Amino acid sequence: MKGGVPKGRGYFFRMTELQFAEEILERLQDQNPRFHGKAYVFLLSALHAVLADLDEPRHLSGEELAHGVRNLALKQYGPMARTVLGHWGIHGTEDLGEIVFAMVECGVLTKQDEDTREDFQGLFDFEEVFETDYPWGGRF
Repeated sequence: MKGGVPKGRGYFFRMTELQFAEEILERLQDQNPRFHGKAYVFLLSALHAVLADLDEPRHLSGEELAHGVRNLALKQYGPMARTVLGHWGIHGTEDLGEIVFAMVECGVLTKQDEDTREDFQGLFDFEEVFETDYPWGGRF
């Protein structure tokens, strides 16, 4: 790299992967405009956080992933978690299922035969976990 301009084959591959990711994100948003692009990225971040806490990688249930989203949102956004998720179009666990299955349809995630959108139905109430039961004592 000279003068701040990367040279060589590695740069080509990074750009191609970035363009690929941007194209997929654009396709996801076109197919599901009610969700902000950050909703997809955040869900993937939560997935990776849950997997990182496991002894061995394995398939996650919808419930495990939803709780991972909850935990990461509380950790990153604190008392603003519900507002941030809502801004991205996520208002309940059902929305998480819609995001997951949109990513499955785009080939970003895989599912097992028994996985369904209903796995994400009514797992917890956003108002309750992000406001009523907010862990204030753990923050101060």
